[in-house]
Amino acid sequence: MNMATMARPTVFHLGSTAFDFSKRTYLMGILNVTPDSFSDGGRYYDVDRAVEHGLELIEQGADILDVGGESSRPKGATYGDGAQPVSIEEELSRIIPVVSKLRTMTGVPISVDTTKSSVAAEALKAGAVMINDISGFHADLAMAETIGYAGASAVIMHMQGTPQSMQDNPTYVDLFADIARYFENALANGRAAGISQIFLDPGIGFGKRQEQNLQLIKGLPKFGALGYPILLGPSRKSFIGNILDLPVSDRLEGSLAAAVACALYGADVLRVHDVKETKRALAVADEIKNSLEEPWSK
Repeated sequence: MNMATMARPTVFHLGSTAFDFSKRTYLMGILNVTPDSFSDGGRYYDVDRAVEHGLELIEQGADILDVGGESSRPKGATYGDGAQPVSIEEELSRIIPVVSKLRTMTGVPISVDTTKSSVAAEALKAGAVMINDISGFHADLAMAETIGYAGASAVIMHMQGTPQSMQDNPTYVDLFADIARYFENALANGRAAGISQIFLDPGIGFGKRQEQNLQLIKGLPKFGALGYPILLGPSRKSFIGNILDLPVSDRLEGSLAAAVACALYGADVLRVHDVKETKRALAVADEIKNSLEEPWSK
């Protein structure tokens, strides 16, 4: 893979909060307001419960909250038929009351996980400062322009296919080169739309086989060469369950190990369910990482 190396920015500003990636690994707490997400679907499907959980995540150490109203649960033996699309109206009814209420109760930056530009627009009006688009601007061609117009930040994630098809038979000519090209195209769209702060997420578990997920974690420095901060979501994913032969509900230790590996290999932000435990693990990992001149390698 021939990828030009660009210096990654040291500091991003989300809302009134400065994120200095040279200091530590930051945590994005997952707040799913859905009935069918793979790990916690239905637990916070009520506005008050969702807000309460969001505040708990902040108390545990979340630096960002990521609010989602549409599941991306993959189709397969583990999760059944996979996530089904929801209407714009339904997604708005799930997300906006939660974002609006949290905005009045906390200064922690709020991200919204959506692939729909109309949902993104309303979420940004309600107080979100970042959009986490798992389709990398591919599902809705107006997404980049919507984010840029609002002066918001974005997460571009790589996904091969859709949640219903992504695990059918994921194949790559060259895993890193293929994903890098995907990022470069999405970044061009984002820059043209005026988005100045973009995170790259290689999409662990989204159209990748077991070995490819592991390779992506170890190869994170290759994506760092693109010149943007790296965000990753390994929490409770199937690759951990496959290694440990454990269900979603029993993957805490595996998720912590994955989080530490991601941090040591160069992730700047980790999207997680278990904020308190991950924050403690990363406090140690960051001390180790900051004692080295280069990312840990083997």
